[in-house]
Amino acid sequence: MSIMWKYLDKRRAAVQVIKDYSSMKFILDHTDEKIKEEQIHMTGLGSPSLDGMPHAHNPQAGEEKLVNSLNEIDILKERYRQAVEYMRWFVPAWKQLSNDEQYVLDAFYDDDSGYGSGAAEAVARSFHIEATSAYKKKSRALDHLTVLLFGKE
Repeated sequence: MSIMWKYLDKRRAAVQVIKDYSSMKFILDHTDEKIKEEQIHMTGLGSPSLDGMPHAHNPQAGEEKLVNSLNEIDILKERYRQAVEYMRWFVPAWKQLSNDEQYVLDAFYDDDSGYGSGAAEAVARSFHIEATSAYKKKSRALDHLTVLLFGKE
């Protein structure tokens, strides 16, 4: 293990991992469509704009369009690869959490709920506990996820 892991704020990283889930899921769900769109754009013909204004002629315009589309497809494929890698790492750890731990972490860190937006009160009502106990429950769940993702130490 690299020495840098010793200095990584694993709790903050675990929170960011939870927050990144929806973005990664979106990338996995929509990358194929984006690549198809880019391939259509790559092979489509451009039409001249007849606005009466003189235009500079670029003899490499078609080549530039092709290269730009290929670069965009490479970027989309790399993002997809990273999202797959993220899911292989995160989902098994998430599944090891109890349903209660998943609920608490979703309530506090889901994209739709900002910290302090009533998450503690919602968790407290759900478990019939005080808000301070809800924060402790969140802390324990986050500690458990952090250990599952990054290991001890």
